[in-house]
Amino acid sequence: MCPAVIVKWPLGRLSERHLMSDTTVAGVRQGPGAGGEGIDPASGTGPAAVRADAAAGFAAVVERIDAGELRFPLPGAGSTAARFDALSRVAEQDVCVARLVEGHVDAVAILAELDGPPPAPGSRWGVWAAEPPGEGLTFARSGGSWSVTGLKRYCSGAHSCTHALVTAEAEGERRLFAVAVDGPSVTPVAGTWQAVGMAGSDTPDVRFRATPAVPVGAPGAYVHRPGFEHGGVGVAACWYGGAVGVARALRAAAARRPEPHTDAHLGSVDMLLHAASAVLTEAAGEIDRDPLDKEEGARLRAMRVRAFVEHVCDEVLRHVGRATGAGPLCHDPRHARAAADLAVYVRQHHAERDLAALGAAVARPGEDA
Repeated sequence: MCPAVIVKWPLGRLSERHLMSDTTVAGVRQGPGAGGEGIDPASGTGPAAVRADAAAGFAAVVERIDAGELRFPLPGAGSTAARFDALSRVAEQDVCVARLVEGHVDAVAILAELDGPPPAPGSRWGVWAAEPPGEGLTFARSGGSWSVTGLKRYCSGAHSCTHALVTAEAEGERRLFAVAVDGPSVTPVAGTWQAVGMAGSDTPDVRFRATPAVPVGAPGAYVHRPGFEHGGVGVAACWYGGAVGVARALRAAAARRPEPHTDAHLGSVDMLLHAASAVLTEAAGEIDRDPLDKEEGARLRAMRVRAFVEHVCDEVLRHVGRATGAGPLCHDPRHARAAADLAVYVRQHHAERDLAALGAAVARPGEDA
């Protein structure tokens, strides 16, 4: 396990990190091949081992949050840059752990914004709100009690979360609910998460059977709140941290010997990461200046930041791969895992579909989303 380090580095300097020696975040293992830490290659690096390693890192980070050793300030509370910094640092070490930690701290922020029940110490939360086509969750009410039933897809941390915020629908009304997910009425569906990249995020389908639930906020409140867009920028901070981690291999290659093509790739990566850091820093400041989105700029800001950081991640993966070749991908399990994880994680951005939504928002600002 890596030594405990309290996250304090200002976000504006994050783009420098890939030019320096490794930094660590409390509770986050450095992954396979990292100085003997993480998964022992002799014991296997299959999905179960990767999932267990990410779950252990997730639990360790949450323990340190509860102990006050790690801080993830609420978005819009004046220290949003520190929140994004903390998320990116976790992702720099392990993208899958960052995915789980981001879900936990996002749930904490949502509960605070919508006056939900505060998380109990020792609990680990996820936000399971994907709404793809097909079967979903429905809710029912009997007297003063609520329950949810059905299938929820893309449930990150399905085997390690104790609680989750889930969206469910009934009679055309969609609501958010807080549920305990470590009981017998909640079952991850075997075989529904076959990912190689992001295997450790443990994101299968989950079956609910009349699971007791507590409503959080009014119907529709989950998506119609400023924090929904602020949270989307937080995910981009995780992508950025993942790109910083992937860039390590390129920095190491350039440091070994002078080679103009390698140096050119590193220069491009440095430029991209510096720009992404600046964009995230500016977004954090804007969120703190207008946390309630009175100026109605949150949606456009989130779309721009996510699109730009996704582009940066794609370019970093391309530059690092072209500069270093197959060697690190075949012989450095930490790098191979980081690259595979990042390539999958950034697909939460829906490419041209999201760019089209951005273009429409710019061209026709009064048009409904």
